[in-house]
Amino acid sequence: MAAALEEDEIDNDDYYSLLNVRREATQDELKASYRRLCMLYHPDKHRDPELKRQAEQLFNSVHKAYEVLSDPQSRAIYDVYGKRGLDVEGWEVVERKRTPAEIREEYERLQREREERRLQQRTNPKGTISVGIDATDLFDHYEEDYEEISAGGSGGLPHIEINRMHISQSIEAPLTTSDTAILSGSLSTHNGNGGGNINLALRRVTSAKGWGEVEFGAGDTHGPLFGLKIFRNLTSRCFTTAHCGMQFSSRGIRPGVTTMLARHLDKNTMGYLQWRWGTQSSMNTSIVRDTKSSHFTFAVQLGIPHTFIMMSYQYKFQDDDQTKIKGSVKSGFFGTVVEYGAETKISRHSVLGATVSVGVPQGVSLKIKLNRASQTYFFPIHLTDQLLPSAVFYATVGPLVFYLAIQRLVIRPYVCSQQEQELEKQRESSASDVAKKKQEAEAAVLLMQESVRRIIEAEESRMGLIILNAWYGKFVTDNSRKHERARVIDVTVPLQCLVKDSKLILTEASKAGLPGFYDPCVGEEKSLKMLYQFRGVMHQVLCGDTEALRIPKQSHRIDNE
Repeated sequence: MAAALEEDEIDNDDYYSLLNVRREATQDELKASYRRLCMLYHPDKHRDPELKRQAEQLFNSVHKAYEVLSDPQSRAIYDVYGKRGLDVEGWEVVERKRTPAEIREEYERLQREREERRLQQRTNPKGTISVGIDATDLFDHYEEDYEEISAGGSGGLPHIEINRMHISQSIEAPLTTSDTAILSGSLSTHNGNGGGNINLALRRVTSAKGWGEVEFGAGDTHGPLFGLKIFRNLTSRCFTTAHCGMQFSSRGIRPGVTTMLARHLDKNTMGYLQWRWGTQSSMNTSIVRDTKSSHFTFAVQLGIPHTFIMMSYQYKFQDDDQTKIKGSVKSGFFGTVVEYGAETKISRHSVLGATVSVGVPQGVSLKIKLNRASQTYFFPIHLTDQLLPSAVFYATVGPLVFYLAIQRLVIRPYVCSQQEQELEKQRESSASDVAKKKQEAEAAVLLMQESVRRIIEAEESRMGLIILNAWYGKFVTDNSRKHERARVIDVTVPLQCLVKDSKLILTEASKAGLPGFYDPCVGEEKSLKMLYQFRGVMHQVLCGDTEALRIPKQSHRIDNE
């Protein structure tokens, strides 16, 4: 059974969609839908050998769907595992004595076992590369007597240099389900001087409430390091961490202790209290509020040598690119710094951000950050030591213009190309299945003809619901995409066949699974467009693939001017 769970893909046959019932459908609703489809597809109603064969296949499909959904145990397995779960032999969950709740518990247990196996194969690498650039010569360029001395110099080209670099990497190696080894290292250089260190940490999860970690380190600048870290949940709303360490150097042993207490103030707000003793002792308190649309932080620190007050706010746009804009103010003994910036998602695994920092006496800097999966690339560019409006302007406008140009000329075409390639692969891999579904749908439409004729006659006699035209698939409505070809299928007959007592009800399941339907554009967004007549009045509606629909409706009426 566990081996069967290694496959993540689930069969796309939707029994609920085939019977056109809700996932919460009662036994009476299942039975009513089943009886109606049986009357439609029963093989004995057809004399033509080919139609009889097709009717028998569809009848068996409907019978299989009803057989699964009408049995509580089989239905629970199908809801959790999909159709594949019903085909695997020897599963513990198929014991008849088990309730649906017990089946789900068994599934969760097996999922945990699978995660543990995956954990053994995962190293979770994380890395950071930071390159500091000194570009102050662009704005702090002296134009006095110094230029006369260097009359035959470099022609006035500004001097830009890389003055610092930092590289760090870490990997995790699970030893057991509760023990993990973490190996990390870093290299740094600044103005020609540098050094590095390597650390090994062993972490053990002691219970659901906490864990402990022992750290050993060595480097060419600070000497050996020994540390101990503890995390503990005190209550469901409060936790604490403690970290103590000893740094050995030629100047002796330098101990340090850091403790933090955190508490949930409400659903979206956390409060933190931190005390640090050692080479840079301080006390810090902060409040962090994180919601779906914003992130706010307020912090106050009293310490040696850094004492400050800081406030930041971030607004999150609810768009596909997960765009965020942010701003912060930080003031203390070191001066005052104002920062503002934005970040956006440029691909599935990449986030690009830029921040402008304006401070006294720090000057003006531009910070560019690229997060690619678990790797971070950081480029702080120091523009000027003074508060120059020109530096602020170019730091703000330059990255924005550059990003818009790259977005339009490089990123957007690349993403569209990747999406097209993925869709093409998906179409190729599902071509045989789509051809089979199309054949089944066409056969179902042939079998529906007689029933649809009787339904239309009955609806016309009482001025009821008549489906005039219905199309399902991908519609091209955007003028910028007129070059694309609409991929739709005619589903007028299948929908008319579902009309009962002048009503048509479609559930929230994908409509591709309805009798007489199939997916004409695999992997793309689909819609259902319908033109229908009710009581002699024309109506029109367009709805999404998984959107529930109930007609007729007054809002669908087409007013004749």
